Amino acid sequence: MSNQTISTNSLCKYISKSAVEAMLYEVSASPKPGLVDRYNSGAHQDMDFFTFMSSSAALNYYFYRCAEKGVAFANQDARKLLEHLRGIGKEAERDMYQATGGVNTHKGLIFSLGIISAAAASCFFAEGSWPLSLERICKKISQITRGITIRELSSAKLSDIKEEKNLTAGEILFKQYNIKGIRGEVEKGFPTVRKTSFPFLLKYLNKNQGTINDILVQVLLYLMTVTEDTNIIARHNLKMLQYVKSCALQALDLGGIFTKEGKNYLQQMDADFRQKNISPGGSADLLAVTIMFVFLTQDMMGGLMQKER
Repeated sequence: MSNQTISTNSLCKYISKSAVEAMLYEVSASPKPGLVDRYNSGAHQDMDFFTFMSSSAALNYYFYRCAEKGVAFANQDARKLLEHLRGIGKEAERDMYQATGGVNTHKGLIFSLGIISAAAASCFFAEGSWPLSLERICKKISQITRGITIRELSSAKLSDIKEEKNLTAGEILFKQYNIKGIRGEVEKGFPTVRKTSFPFLLKYLNKNQGTINDILVQVLLYLMTVTEDTNIIARHNLKMLQYVKSCALQALDLGGIFTKEGKNYLQQMDADFRQKNISPGGSADLLAVTIMFVFLTQDMMGGLMQKER
């Protein structure tokens, strides 16, 4: 497919649909230890599965607008695009909070999937081929967000950190541990996704190994072994992050969701994480990112959906 055979409207509709579908797939995958899924609310007392449904529905037009901006900036300096996306993102956050009664369900994905939406649309209209290349999208993402980590995280004062004044969790973790979180991941073109979750997701899809639900849970476990999850560190500390990684490795050693032993261990992990108030939200967000990349670069998951019906 070339840019001569697809309209801006059709492209932006497909990209926004992919973003929302990625969020819905992520929250629907169950069981996810410590996270909201179809079985329980994990370590979250203020939200549930239906809160995520409402939030996802409210964000469709936002991703469409991000894709539109990507088209508009297809042949311009990519760095100028980010400020335009930020304005749209602030409106999206307001819509999210209105839909959820003030609960933050998708702030991280508004940032990540919004930039992906813009980058994908920009790549298509600049280069004219479909499906898109993961490498091209991620290169464009890096161009759009170049310098974001230093600009946004390094300005915090050490005195403010000690007194915990006017700082986000991301700023505190960057100053204390040099952990760059989602900003660092985006600026580098999602290396954790490119090196870990995307290849595993494609492998399982190509092998037709299990249902989409089980494949996504298995990929989440791999993400949990490598993600520097700021959700976990902000709630607890680095020691707890290592604990989560070791639990995920143990689950995979037992076969993960694909074996009886692995499933039983997953249930134990979920109960343990809920009791300890552990939420691997950073890994969950990267799972949604991985799913969206598959929608943009492959034509596989829709076919599997048909097989499951």
